[in-house]
This record gives sequence, C-alpha cells and structure tokens, in this order.
Amino acid sequence: MADERKTPTVGGSSAVDAFVRDVSQLPTARAGGGRGRLLFAMDATASREPTWDHACGIQGEMFVAADALGGLDVRLAFYRGFDEFKVSRWTSDGKELARLMGSVRCLAGRTQVGRLLRYAGEQRRESRIDAVVFVGDCCEEDVDQVGHEAGQLGLLGLPVFIFQEGNDRVASRIFPQIAKLTRGAYCKFDRTSADQLKKLLGAVAAYAAGGRAALLRYGKDKGGAAALLTNQMK
Repeated sequence: MADERKTPTVGGSSAVDAFVRDVSQLPTARAGGGRGRLLFAMDATASREPTWDHACGIQGEMFVAADALGGLDVRLAFYRGFDEFKVSRWTSDGKELARLMGSVRCLAGRTQVGRLLRYAGEQRRESRIDAVVFVGDCCEEDVDQVGHEAGQLGLLGLPVFIFQEGNDRVASRIFPQIAKLTRGAYCKFDRTSADQLKKLLGAVAAYAAGGRAALLRYGKDKGGAAALLTNQMK
C-alpha cells in the first residue's frame, strides 16, 4: 500500500506540499516547443454522474495560470458507455473547454484507463503533449496491464497527474502507482476541496507551460494554498 506522502488528499498543507514536491522533480523538457500542451482526461461512466458538473467547473484556473507563460493548449478526452472513447480538438480557450465538457453526459460502462494511457503515449511519441491530467473515481481493469501502460509513459517522459474522486479501494491503489510510474503526482478530492483543486490544476498548467521555474512563480504569485505547494522547493 502506498504511504501517506504518495497518496495525499486535497485539503491539508502536507498533501499540497507532497503533490508539488513530486511536480518539482519532473524534467522540464517540452515535447514540441512553443506553447504547452495538456491532455485533460475524464472518466464519464455512470458512477461519475452525480458530481460531473462539479468536476467540469474546476478547469478554469489552468488557463489563468498558463496565460502569462505563453499559453496552454488543451485537448479533452473522455471514456464512457460501451467502448466509447473520444477526444476533442485542441483549444486555448477556457470557455470553449467548459462548453465541450458541458456537452458530455455520463453513460454506464467499464473504465478504460489503460486505453487512455496508450492514447497518451501515441500523442507523446508524435510530440503533441507535455502532460496529462486525469480525473476519475474507479478502475475496473487489470492493474498490472494498467501499470505496464503507465510505465511506457514514464519511459517517454510524460507525467500523469491523477485526481481521484471518492474512495474506491482499487483506484486508491492503482492511481498513485500510475502517478509514480510516470513521475507525475496524485491527489484525492471531493466537493469541499474545489478551491484547492483549482490551484493544483493551475500548478500543473504552470509546469506544462513553463517548467519548474514557472511553477515556483505561480506559487509565489497566488499565495495561500498555492504558496504551500512550493515551500519545499525554496
């Protein structure tokens, strides 16, 4: 079982410190140069339906954090229903991403975390993405196979930032491992931690758009909870 440092829960300073301590150790090389590119992936199966609208409203901080760093392009990906996996066009407009998210409705089906990771690897090999954010609540797949896909992303230098909703036992075991294998980071969240989560997403965006130096500036500028993210990096 992963230790407390590797499986933080959004809401406490130790959790926030642990998250960005992991981010601070990432390489700063970008896949394609220029603007940062981020794959924002979401589980849209039926178990997410009660909190889907809430989750769709947390992404705006990413664009705010990235604007001053040359901007960030985001592609939305989601899975749901029977073997349905879709990706959007690239966008640099937070309102457009919110509209795309708002047009998705949850459908019953099994998770496709492994498929998502394989797609991310394909995009990385073509120098199209710099980081992945994944928001989900469970994993119904073979954990060794999912771990293998995560390890491939680690070899490609593509970090995955996992935000787990709820307390599913299997997800609580495999999601931190995905983050570790890809040299990303992991946090749990719930409805009470929206503000903290926005700041964590902003930190990821700052990293994708400008590397570790940008992440440090973001924490200094935002203050409060965001500043806690960078305390151990000073």
